[in-house]
Amino acid sequence: MAGKFELYTDESGMHRFRLKASNGTIVVTGDPQESKDDCLKSIESIRKLAPYAELKETAGSA
Repeated sequence: MAGKFELYTDESGMHRFRLKASNGTIVVTGDPQESKDDCLKSIESIRKLAPYAELKETAGSA
């Protein structure tokens, strides 16, 4: 089963998304957006760019 994007409105009324793995673990959360349309554009960008993203390992904590 594939992961899924979830759209929601946070406590401050901003639009957000999260990407959940098939086991329900949240793997990505989006920044707050003013509009649902902007949030959908962010999701579309991830869908387009993720297959081409390189893995860069860095030292230290995030």
